[in-house]
Amino acid sequence: MTVATDERPYVQEMVIIHRMFRRESRVLPDAVRRVAAGDAARAGIVAAHYRQYAHSLHHHHTNEDELLWPKLLARVDLEAELVLRMEAQHEVVAGTLNRVSELLPEWERTADPVVRDEIVAELGRHRDALIEHLDEEEQHILPLVSEHLTVPEWQALGERAQAELAKESPERQLLTLGAILEEITPEERERFLADLPLPAKVMWRLIGRRRYARRMSLIRGN
Repeated sequence: MTVATDERPYVQEMVIIHRMFRRESRVLPDAVRRVAAGDAARAGIVAAHYRQYAHSLHHHHTNEDELLWPKLLARVDLEAELVLRMEAQHEVVAGTLNRVSELLPEWERTADPVVRDEIVAELGRHRDALIEHLDEEEQHILPLVSEHLTVPEWQALGERAQAELAKESPERQLLTLGAILEEITPEERERFLADLPLPAKVMWRLIGRRRYARRMSLIRGN
């Protein structure tokens, strides 16, 4: 997303992305917990969903590390400790993701309930760390962005994210779009869709919504 106001960065787009990560970090432990012992096929489906989530979150944080924190550190001397804490929180969140990723191969192969419960526990620690970070970022960092970054500098984050998503398969692009649109207000939706290429809008309306709904029903057991 790269839509902005005339004078200030449209930081609400970060809140929209965070909303997606908040929801998925809440849903994933339940999805893993519901996999029955020995059901390796189901474990593989849930593990694939986790990997897409982890991939998206990793790129989101990498983009902040490379495009956001350096600019803020150069301009907000009094808030340097806060920005450095954001970087440190990224490391903590990444550590929890890495631990889950280490456990996944055995669980996919065996659907061992002991490994499953280890993954659930680690996902709980992941969510705790992530929510702490997202809350603080929204409360303290986004106001600094509004004050100290230009609109083009802020748009660079969205442009990087769009370029990365364009490299993914059409299926993954539609699933990502669906995840963003799942919990979005009418005003946010209007801004977001206005910035999408026309082919993406058409694909979403024709097949994307149904595919996303089916996929989430499979993952969440709705």
